[in-house]
Amino acid sequence: MQEIEISVMAIEFTKYHGLGNDFILIDNRHQSEPICTQKQAVQMCDRHFGIGADGVIFALPGDGASDYTMRIFNSDGSEPEMCGNGIRCLAKFIAELEGKTGTAIAYKINTAAGVICPQLLTDGQVKVDMGLPRLLAAEIPTTLSENSLKVIDVPLQVAGQPWSVTCVSMGNPHCITFVDDVASVPLTEIGPLFEHHPAFPERTNTEFIEVVRPDYVKMRVWERGAGITLACGTGACASVVAGVLTQRCDRQVTVELPGGCLQIEWSATDQRLYMTGPAQRVFQGQLTFPIMNNN
Repeated sequence: MQEIEISVMAIEFTKYHGLGNDFILIDNRHQSEPICTQKQAVQMCDRHFGIGADGVIFALPGDGASDYTMRIFNSDGSEPEMCGNGIRCLAKFIAELEGKTGTAIAYKINTAAGVICPQLLTDGQVKVDMGLPRLLAAEIPTTLSENSLKVIDVPLQVAGQPWSVTCVSMGNPHCITFVDDVASVPLTEIGPLFEHHPAFPERTNTEFIEVVRPDYVKMRVWERGAGITLACGTGACASVVAGVLTQRCDRQVTVELPGGCLQIEWSATDQRLYMTGPAQRVFQGQLTFPIMNNN
């Protein structure tokens, strides 16, 4: 009779949040692939039977052109290209691993969206060079326009009603729509319909924006693979780009999210997006997973 031997894999973790967008951070510097599976990440993110988080972030070794590599598994097990709030948390986590907390330091982080450069400031905030926005339909990707054209105030039918949307990629896809009252948007109902709309072959993040002033907006977000979250850094950047393109916003904007505010600048000089916001350590611990071996 075959015997099944059960061993245990222990994973050390630290939990962080960026404006309530929370993540499980894992020190993965010893190897280039994540030490846990996407299925295990789903278990870890479960808010009733796990640690609870919007995603699991791995700090992997760099590739020569970068100091470290970032990979992230969403709470549904999918893997996004990048995460703005997550990379601020990762920068704080790396500084903690290196024993450099409380100091001003910058990192080059390799992501599936390219090399992103977070800088820890002396006031505890993290400023991130988010790079250039991608505006062509093929870059997002979406079928709402021809591949070589931008998608600005284009009509989209969702939940039986017309929406005017602007699409931006920050290395991951975003669909932005401007509304009069962001609090009244039935996000739970229509968020999944936007995410899985056939116009977005790789699904999409969706931001609903209320312009209070050209330099101040309110935002709610439905994140691809995570659902409703309290904040989204790439979404805040994409929304400011959409606001400028549609002549609703200035280039320096305070974006108010349910979890707090981010400062976003779309530089007129180098056309890059700069995001400044907090990242807060919550707690650390150890999680174990059973491993069954057949003998």
